[in-house]
Amino acid sequence: MKTFITAVPLFNADMSVEAYHLCTRDGYKLFGSITDHREIGYSLHSPALDLLDAVGIEPFAGDKLLFADFNQYMLLTDRPIKMGLEAGKLVCVLTADTPDDKAVVEKCQSLKDKGYRLTFAGCPKQPADNRLLALSDYLMLDYKSESFAADLKALVPYLRGKRLVIDNVPDMDTFNKVKSVGSVLLTGSFYSQPITKGISEISPLKINLLHLLNEINQEDFDLTNIAATIERDPSLSVSLLRFINSAAVGLPNSVKSIRSAVPILGQNEVRRWAIVATSVQLAEDRPSEITKLSLVRAKFAENLAAAYQLGAFSPNLFLTGLFSLLDVILQKPMVSAIEEVAVDVRVYEALAQRTGPYYEVMELIYAYERADWDQAAINMIRNHVDLEQVSFAFVDALIWYKQLLTSIDDEE
Repeated sequence: MKTFITAVPLFNADMSVEAYHLCTRDGYKLFGSITDHREIGYSLHSPALDLLDAVGIEPFAGDKLLFADFNQYMLLTDRPIKMGLEAGKLVCVLTADTPDDKAVVEKCQSLKDKGYRLTFAGCPKQPADNRLLALSDYLMLDYKSESFAADLKALVPYLRGKRLVIDNVPDMDTFNKVKSVGSVLLTGSFYSQPITKGISEISPLKINLLHLLNEINQEDFDLTNIAATIERDPSLSVSLLRFINSAAVGLPNSVKSIRSAVPILGQNEVRRWAIVATSVQLAEDRPSEITKLSLVRAKFAENLAAAYQLGAFSPNLFLTGLFSLLDVILQKPMVSAIEEVAVDVRVYEALAQRTGPYYEVMELIYAYERADWDQAAINMIRNHVDLEQVSFAFVDALIWYKQLLTSIDDEE
């Protein structure tokens, strides 16, 4: 699978995720170039859509909408319909240069009639005359575009009955500035910005969660101490008892106490449960996407260990990804936040100093998740990493995240 592929979250003004945008680039088109002159052939072929067709929408977007790019050739050959995905979950994104000729307009109208939604990305030269713009349910603009302000002004008269999507919003100040532009969805790195100033007091419950993470990070932790730590947090206690009595564990008799549950599960299962439970609770007062991003980063980093010649250190890479948003979760600078947990010096270097071998992996992950394909390609070339390894590592992380949460949710 020689394809860059990621799913970028779309937030509403209340910082809730409403949808995801499937962002891709053909691996043979690094740095925007193309290795073959058969442009139409490339336009019809999309490994990313092939993957979406194979695994479905859920690994990328869960139960939310998924925006996916389709060019005119894909529309004319009925690619969205042939994929067999649920029409109500798929939003077809059209670029501004998609011709609004009769054949394309008819195909788009047919998609609408079947329950698909359309997004027009960009601003056409003559908005009033563009029939695709009129058919679209969403209008998408790139905040980083030099023409953003002019394009937004030109499209305001056509927003009635549509939602605006603003891409590449860089920070929370910008988010707060543009979120009032009608019914808007926003993408960008604003929700995972590192904290660079201010020190927030950590609540006692979060201190207990961090203490639990510290304990399970040890190679051979004491189960009695773990049980005592869990018992100090009612939410953790309920979560563990639900988990051990769930169908995923499959015990013949129910377990009534934490002190009984912990030794039955053993170190590996307690560690697996605790990673999810503590991550969810630590981020409960932050956007829900933070929990997902932390866990997907953790598994993505672990999956990349062998590709970066760090196979023996995959557990440390998992922790590096898991703690990569600790500054956002605790609302304090990373240098201070990472001191709250006991980590290997190379984990500290990667997160607090952005140096060392683990940072090479995290740098790739940061670029990959924001669809900065050129920066991702530079990192891969520097580290002699194959795109196919990266693509599978990311998709596997998404599937792992879904399976992991499903196993925990089955408790309830």
